[in-house]
Formats: sequence, structure tokens, C-alpha cells
Amino acid sequence: MYQKLTPKQKALTINLDPTIYGTFAEIGAGQETVRHFFRAGGASGTIAKAMSAYDKDFSDAIYGKEVKNRYVTQNRLRKMLRYEVALIEERISRENNPNRKFFSYANTVTTINFDKTLKGHGWVGIRFQTKENEDYNEIVIHVKFNENDATLQQETLGNLGVNLIFGAFHYYDNPRTLIESLYDDIAKDGLEIDMIDFSGPAFDYVDNRLMSLQLVKHGMTDAVIFNSQGSNMLPADVLYKKNIFAVRGSFRPVTKVNIDMLKNGLEMFQKDATCTHEETEVLIEITISNLRADGDIDERDFMDRVDILGKLGYTVIISNFSEYYRLIDYFASYTTGDIGVAMGVNNLLMVFDEKYYKDLSGGILEAFGKFFRNGMRVYLYPYKDPETHELLDSSNLKVEENLKELYKYFKHNNRIVDITNYNPEFLEIYSREILRKIACCIKGWENQVPEGVAEMIKERGMFGYKEELSFKQFS
Repeated sequence: MYQKLTPKQKALTINLDPTIYGTFAEIGAGQETVRHFFRAGGASGTIAKAMSAYDKDFSDAIYGKEVKNRYVTQNRLRKMLRYEVALIEERISRENNPNRKFFSYANTVTTINFDKTLKGHGWVGIRFQTKENEDYNEIVIHVKFNENDATLQQETLGNLGVNLIFGAFHYYDNPRTLIESLYDDIAKDGLEIDMIDFSGPAFDYVDNRLMSLQLVKHGMTDAVIFNSQGSNMLPADVLYKKNIFAVRGSFRPVTKVNIDMLKNGLEMFQKDATCTHEETEVLIEITISNLRADGDIDERDFMDRVDILGKLGYTVIISNFSEYYRLIDYFASYTTGDIGVAMGVNNLLMVFDEKYYKDLSGGILEAFGKFFRNGMRVYLYPYKDPETHELLDSSNLKVEENLKELYKYFKHNNRIVDITNYNPEFLEIYSREILRKIACCIKGWENQVPEGVAEMIKERGMFGYKEELSFKQFS
């Protein structure tokens, strides 16, 4: 457990460290971070330069032009960080400044507009050394402001900057603590961090997907996204103006049923939405509640799931949206395009269960207003009862009596459509049975998962697989 310090205490601690020396470049919300260091005292040994290149022409002259004249971007921030560090290295002699660890802190943000229609967001980062002459490390984060006053947002940004600089030098060896410390003296409902990226020699051991997980786990954001290569993505960049098709599941492990549902549902969605693959973002969603199903989150188990999904080429979203309507509402905040969700019969029955909407003033009707919004469809994958062998689809599943007419309405208007081109051979594949067989080394599950997945599970001992256990022990 780390000791929480105030921004003034943190700034003074940095200022009194003779080995830390760097520059501040802040664009868009004043010089809120460096102000803390000036006021704390002893800043002359820490601050090489503080600047705000607010004018675009002047900023372009320093850092170069941006594509489409977009200045609040990750690319702009990284340009700023690297330019300022290069300037320190060029102008400050290492011989005359032994044992110094150089850094550059930068932010490029836009605060709330006058009409209060755009809350504001920005990029904040630091490029720094942990030892003299060592290669540089970078921490880059994206923030969204929730406060309704520009002055409050500026103060929040200043505190965040101090926390980031202090964390970089004092918690670089414990990124989880570093992330947690970013909210020191900041209310979580005032600021959202929806992307973080660690790079450099100090973070060679860090998997940024696990760092993304911390953001959702600690309530710093509702959802994070990373691509099949494991790189963290800004949700706005991934979802903006896209048609979105999503599949929710545990994927423990991913099975042929999951892939059959996704591929056939996606094919139907693209026909209905008359969109191409390039115009559609396909997402695999895992909820925090699913990851916590057996208690606290097992990070090894989490990595097993997402490693396999990455190997199969999928983009993953981790969210805290237990209810489907919250997921759709989240997507709709980024796009006006069509939205499709593929799900099984059991999941649809949960959607029509009123107990999940007790906290909504409008109950299930309010939830359905958000869930079945314009351009949104459910693609339903059938379920074969393992005991009765009855095949359930949209035509014969049973909802509560008081919801039957509502259900008929959505089905009649093609908001709930059956996936008809499914593979019947996959209907008797059950992920829990596969998981049991993997843990007990019972053969027969290998042909029920996508190609290459069984080999990956065995090679890495995923999901409790132990090669030394024999079939005879558990058959």
C-alpha cells in the first residue's frame, strides 16, 4: 500500500531530487501541471523549460503539421515528448550534469466548450529515464473530462500531471500502483482514463492488456479495447462512425460454436446493414463480471482467453456492462451506424428478465429503449437442450407472460432474427464440458475448438491443462 501525498508534496519531492530534470509542454488548458512545481518551491533544479505553444502556426513550426489539422491526438503528444527530450539532450551537457535523469512531460487537451455540449478530452504523457544514459520510457494516457466547468477541468488536469510525473519516477517498478496513484486528489467521477500505454526498458515485462484491465477493474473507465496484436486502442478511434458487430461470451476457451455464431451472424448483419467488412468493427466482448465469476479476477486466466482470441485475429473489448443495454448505449455514444449483437438463447432470455432492470426508473422499457435503438438487431444462435434434445430459437423460446407481446413486437419488426446458416454439428458443443475435460486431461475436446487453439492450450498449460495427467486417471 503506497502512501498518498498531495500534489504539493509530490511536486516538492520531485523538485528536491537533484537527479530529475526536464521540460513541460502543455497545450490546451493552461500550464496547470507545471504551476504545481513552481509553487512548491525548489523548481530551479527541476524545470529546464515550461511552454505552451497555443497558436497552431507556432505549434506547427515546432512540432510539424498534423494530418487533418487534428491537434488533440496521440501522435501529436508523442511528437511533443520526443522533440522536447531531443532538445534537452542537444542543449544540456551530460558531462556537466552527471547522474541526471531527463524527462519531458506534455499534454494536448481540449476542455469543455462554451455550450457545454462537448465535455473535453486529451492526451497526457511523460518520456523519462530511470537511470542516467538509459534509454527512455514512455507512459501515455487518454483522458475524458466529466466536470461541467473548464476551471475544474484545468485543476484536475494539473493534479493528474503531477501524479503521472511522480508515479513515473517512484512507481515505475509497480505499474499497478502507478495507475492507482493517478487518481490521488482526483474524484473518479470527474475524470475517465480510457487508454494507457507503457513502453521502454523499464516496462519490458509489462503487458498493456493487463494495464487496460486495471482501468476497468478500478472503475477508471467503463471499457477498454485492444487489437489482436495486444496493442491498446482508443475506443473513439476504433468505433467512431463505424457499424459495430459484437459477440459477448466467457471464451473459456473459445469454441467452434463461438466462431460459427460470429461468422454467420456477421454475414447476416452486413447484408442487413448493407455495409462492407471495412465499414464494420467486429468486437469480442468479455465483461468484468464474467472475469470475476469465480471470485477475484485471475489475471493468468484473463491472459489465456485474450491470447487465444488474439491468435484468431479478433479485437477484444473488456467492459463493466453486465446488462446488454449498457453495451449498446456505449456503442451508440460513438456511432450512428448500425449495431448488431450475436447471442445465444440463454442470453436473450436474460435480456427479457425484468430483475436486471430494477435500478432503472423506467424499468425494462427504459432498458429496451436503449437496447433496441434504431439500427440495432439481435442475431440469435439456436440452442439444443442436452437432455431433451429440443432445438430452441426465436420461434419457441418462452419469455414471461407479461413480456410476450413486447417480445413478439421486436421479433415481428426483425429486431430479433435467427441465425439460420449455423452448423448443426456444433450444437452439442458446450464450453463448460470442454473446460472440464481440459482440466482433467480427458481427450476429445480438441476437435471442438478452432484450428490451432488446442495446440496453444497444451503448449502453454492454459485453463488448468497438465500434460502429465493421464486419460486413465479421470476416464
